[in-house]
Amino acid sequence: MSETWTTLKVLDWTANRFTRAGIPSPRLEAQVLLAHVLGCDRTRLYMDFEKPLGDDELASYRGLIQRRLSGEPVAYLVGHQEFWSLSFQVGPEVLIPRRDTETVIEQVLDQIGARDAALRIADVATGSGAIAITLAHELPSASVIATDLSQAAAAMATDNAARNQVDARVEVRVGDLLAPLAGEAPFDVLVSNLPYVPAGDIEGLAPEVQREPRLALDGGDDGLHLLRRLIARRAGAAQRHRAAGARARIRPGRGRARAHRRHRRLRAGADAARSR
Repeated sequence: MSETWTTLKVLDWTANRFTRAGIPSPRLEAQVLLAHVLGCDRTRLYMDFEKPLGDDELASYRGLIQRRLSGEPVAYLVGHQEFWSLSFQVGPEVLIPRRDTETVIEQVLDQIGARDAALRIADVATGSGAIAITLAHELPSASVIATDLSQAAAAMATDNAARNQVDARVEVRVGDLLAPLAGEAPFDVLVSNLPYVPAGDIEGLAPEVQREPRLALDGGDDGLHLLRRLIARRAGAAQRHRAAGARARIRPGRGRARAHRRHRRLRAGADAARSR
């Protein structure tokens, strides 16, 4: 007689396997993957913890476990990521939105005052569109133009704007930094979460981070190459933007430095686990 794998038994086994592999948040990741396979939320898993899984469900789950152990990020495996309590489609075309980037949203909201103002916002290097779309969601009278060098990322950001019902106020354009904004009237807010990892550090990041697009990670020799380019280009139109009272929120650093240290620790932990 074949062994019966209940929801709880499968979760316990997977969490233990992920722990031995050095995967962070092993039980949470096991839950997210199983909920995806079963088409339910994580709460339902524990309401049905004695329910046996069918053969097809087990096969699908095993496949996701193997892919996660090979280094694929959970967000890519399930196809979406939560950011600011909104759901964003993600894939290998875009950087996965991270919780520490929510500080950008907080800082913009703190600075703009009235949330019903008809602001014009530019989001440079938008990726999945997380920042642009979240700001449009929080500021119901704002209009946002987002840019990205990647055609695939821009397409995904456009889809995410529709997914979160702000596509009437979020336009995504393809091009380098501020180039797609040439000829536009002044913006009230300029925001950007640029690629920031020094090129020489990318190989030392956690395996799942290395699966994310290099274009969205590589900040040049010191991690600040794109930031300098953006500042230089913005300086060319500074007089016009200052006259309009524009605010800039460009995120170059402290949170990212913490994230880099965390990624290195995770990589070291994963290497140590594999060596045992």
